[in-house]
Amino acid sequence: MALNINDYTLIVGLAFLVAGFVKGVTGMGLPPIAIGLMAVAVAPVQAAALIVVPSMVSNVWQMLIGPGFLIALRRFAGLLVMVCIGAAFGVGVLTGSTPSYATLALGLVLFVYAVLGLFKFNMHVNASQESWASPLVGGLTGFLAGATGVSSVPSAPYMNSLGMDKDELLQALGLVFTVGTFALAVGLYLKGRFELAAAWESTLCLIPTMAGVLAGQKCRALLSAETFKTVFFLGLLLLGSYMIARVLWL
Repeated sequence: MALNINDYTLIVGLAFLVAGFVKGVTGMGLPPIAIGLMAVAVAPVQAAALIVVPSMVSNVWQMLIGPGFLIALRRFAGLLVMVCIGAAFGVGVLTGSTPSYATLALGLVLFVYAVLGLFKFNMHVNASQESWASPLVGGLTGFLAGATGVSSVPSAPYMNSLGMDKDELLQALGLVFTVGTFALAVGLYLKGRFELAAAWESTLCLIPTMAGVLAGQKCRALLSAETFKTVFFLGLLLLGSYMIARVLWL
């Protein structure tokens, strides 16, 4: 879809404003919402490049808050290495000559993420399983992060299955998302898709993102978090379904 500069700015600005609002209310959803909304009219590789700085800023803060950073880093070192390796392979899908593959991959990831959230999918992984499960989850997370820009599948459900308390979970997710975003940025840079102009555009996207986050935080007390999350996941389900249908049938 050919967009003039005004339409492009409006779509990107609204995508980050909405994504920031969701992040402010629920504490999650920035990359899938922003990339999903932009990818309706903007190439997925371009949407993924724009998410780098806002995602990195929010996730670094989440990663460093609290005293357990080094513990999480040691515990999930194998997972994080595999995130980087997986992203190196996945970014080829995102930057390849067939954009529809990246659109389809993004639609599938959003769809699966929404279904897992709506049905409150939960599993339990014990310590003996973690040694092989973490690298496997890391590799798949990295591949999907490289292919779509979204690093929350399957990492978020997996981390939730490890029985960590809320603070440990948030810090571990921040660590995984930070590494996933960094690996994505490096992959895009090596493919010539994240140079100075793209980095500057991504930095500017912090403005609507933070405006949305602040608005969401102010509205958090007025909204039921569970109800809002249900609407959030339903929106992702519809968005993912549309993207899949657009590639396969439209």
